[in-house]
Amino acid sequence: MSNKINISLLPLGKSIEVNSGTPLKDVLHEFGVEFPCGGKGTCGSCKVKLLKGKLVIDDVQQKKLNKLKLTDNWRLACFCKAETDISLEISQFENIILADNSTFDFQPQTGFGMAVDLGTTTIVVQLVNLENGHVLDSVSDVNPQARFGGDIISRIQSCLDGNFEELQNLVRSKIDEMIQTILQKHPVNISKIAIVGNTVMHHIFSGLPVNSLSFYPFYSPNLGVQELSNKELNWRLPDAVRILFFPSIGSFVGSDILAGIAATKMAENKKYSVLIDLGTNGEIVVGNCDKIICASTAAGPAFEGAKISQGMRATTGAISSVSFENDELKTHVIGNATAKGICGSGLIDIMAILLNREQIGMFGEINSGEESIPLSGKVSITQQDIREFQLAKAAIAAGIQILLNQMKISYSEVDKVYIAGGFGNFLNIENVIRTGLIECEANKIVKLGNTALIGAKMLLFEDETFIHKILGKTTHFNLEGDPNFQDIYIEKMILL
Repeated sequence: MSNKINISLLPLGKSIEVNSGTPLKDVLHEFGVEFPCGGKGTCGSCKVKLLKGKLVIDDVQQKKLNKLKLTDNWRLACFCKAETDISLEISQFENIILADNSTFDFQPQTGFGMAVDLGTTTIVVQLVNLENGHVLDSVSDVNPQARFGGDIISRIQSCLDGNFEELQNLVRSKIDEMIQTILQKHPVNISKIAIVGNTVMHHIFSGLPVNSLSFYPFYSPNLGVQELSNKELNWRLPDAVRILFFPSIGSFVGSDILAGIAATKMAENKKYSVLIDLGTNGEIVVGNCDKIICASTAAGPAFEGAKISQGMRATTGAISSVSFENDELKTHVIGNATAKGICGSGLIDIMAILLNREQIGMFGEINSGEESIPLSGKVSITQQDIREFQLAKAAIAAGIQILLNQMKISYSEVDKVYIAGGFGNFLNIENVIRTGLIECEANKIVKLGNTALIGAKMLLFEDETFIHKILGKTTHFNLEGDPNFQDIYIEKMILL
């Protein structure tokens, strides 16, 4: 069994215990550090300052550090493993807001703001200096509504069963608690809070009925921006603070996707781009500065571990990547721990490997006739897991194809495909393409991390004109309403 070591994180003031030999990439993404280049060491966004302890540098990392003009006490987290107790300063919190992997232009304001990404699974709160755009602190936690179900359908049903008020109080109290955690370390005056989330989170938080979201055509008349008072929310903040939950685009496409559109600068660029958010509820956006079309699709649960026999989120114990070397499977387990299950990125990897090795057929059948394929320890992939992957993969691939058809364009006319979502850091792009999840060249695919949070920070600086500009050119499309939906969906289930 690996020895336990401590990693101290500044300026967060947090200390985490991990197994010796744990890659920093496995743990730092939970604290706001992102890896836009996919861990290749080309962007420098994951740089950390070593304050105490030792992190070994190999020749490859040294060349990267030299190229990025970083001095001796800097390290690239994507290359490092924690072998002994260390203290790190996370430079992410000195950076200004990035959008589309480039600097976001904004009009400086006085004071401080909070950006909140209210996800179905996770809530993230960040403190932003409105004068210079610096992120000063970040806190993330599990959405306490999870005990009422892991997806938005379960949350809606719980509301219909009489638990609306409890679901609302849980999430309001949790965000207040997270805000206070930050303010205890940074006693500053907050002037504005920007909240984004899917439509169900928007409605529950804001006290809007979700009944109409439970049946076709899943329409709600309450999609607009909600401004709530400190008194309504019972938050421990001055009354002057503006608290805005930004508007949803459609019944199951919320302000988290509106924020994603802002983060990709899709509404400003002449070239076409695609945004795919592989969260609990999979959303797809296609468009440019003239027209944007978006849709939701029930694919996210499989990629977040739900419906997979030993599936789990990208946390300690999850197989996050799989490779085939020297005639055997090699698995990477988050946190250098014993494998407990597999997360979405690992699932995509093993599917690509099984296809390349012809261990599964085009219809997903295990060619050996066995009911499962062992991965590591007691973790294996079952025939039913492969079926669940096919359903999820087909939902995303068909959704993209239908929206491209609606725009009367093909992948060849798309400049960038942005992947958002929690496990994007771990994705092997070649395997994503091999499985048919995304059908374009690797150089077009960009991992942009938490686009909802990037966009929420941008929205702190924008007025209603900016929001209406995006909403005015954005259309919500019901994929099932496309006459070719079934044919395209079945076609995308095939594994070629």
